[in-house]
Amino acid sequence: MRRNFPLPALILGLSPIAIAIVILTSILYGARNIEAHVVWEAFVHFDAGNVNHQIVMHSRLPRAIGAILIGAFLAMSGALMQGMTRNYLASPSIMGVTDGSAFVITLCMILLPDATSLDMIAFSLIGSALGTGMVFGMASLVPNGMSPVRMAIIGTVIGTFLSSTSAALASYFQVSQNVSFWYNARLHQIDPSMIKVAVPFAIVGIVTALLISRSITVLSLGDETAISLGQRTTLIKAVATAAVVILTGISVALAGKIGFVGLIIPHVARFLVGLDYRWIVPCSGVLGAVFLGLADVMSRFLNDPFETPVGVVCALFGVPFFLYLIRTRGGKKHA
Repeated sequence: MRRNFPLPALILGLSPIAIAIVILTSILYGARNIEAHVVWEAFVHFDAGNVNHQIVMHSRLPRAIGAILIGAFLAMSGALMQGMTRNYLASPSIMGVTDGSAFVITLCMILLPDATSLDMIAFSLIGSALGTGMVFGMASLVPNGMSPVRMAIIGTVIGTFLSSTSAALASYFQVSQNVSFWYNARLHQIDPSMIKVAVPFAIVGIVTALLISRSITVLSLGDETAISLGQRTTLIKAVATAAVVILTGISVALAGKIGFVGLIIPHVARFLVGLDYRWIVPCSGVLGAVFLGLADVMSRFLNDPFETPVGVVCALFGVPFFLYLIRTRGGKKHA
């Protein structure tokens, strides 16, 4: 069903305000609540000797920005994956993409213990490509392997294999403590310098996703229809996969594995704005940013005074949603 123009435009138009509110909320609330005027002073008159100013500028602001960026990246990746595969269960976490990144990062920690931020991002991108290639390669060898449920099973199996192998390697080479960050995503440990290094990669990934979104709309109608309309389906899938690899790889490098954002948010965006991926992709980015930002804030209060990993908060929403999709959609591809 085609939706009217104003709703997606409204979502994108209000996105700066919504994101600003989420960032401000993330900065204000936590183990130590900080008053708004203190936050303002930290921005305009930073005092290195003021503990609250240090918390605002060096902990909570990078954390809030990281949550916003990662939420957007994962949601856009999920939208691209669901559109090009016509698989309503497709997402970076279910299809083994994030596990591939974490696996290669583990190898990086073992082989290059003094790796730079750029090294970590590069290894994470390689891992994303590895996980994607393994899942789609295996699915192409299995009868009816491209069906939604079978792809989800294949992705889960390969993801479990990669994460188990990573755990074994980390234990053997005694880097478990370092590697645990990427398997138990903790945004409060995000490295501000890595955010700066990731920006150029993020721009490439986002621009590619937006440019390919029109073709994803046609591709989502099915390969035969897309070919009949003159689409070069193989090229489109390759470019879309590259965008997914970049955006997911950056996300894992920044904060580790975070599941379900790429599964839930594209469905919400599709419900709100219709079936045109020119709207679904950017709106997924906005909604994903807001969702993960709020999930991060929620993680600070679920088990106060201790923090709950943000992945657990996402799973509280994601697992029921995943089961709902299985129950209502069965093995059908989305239209």
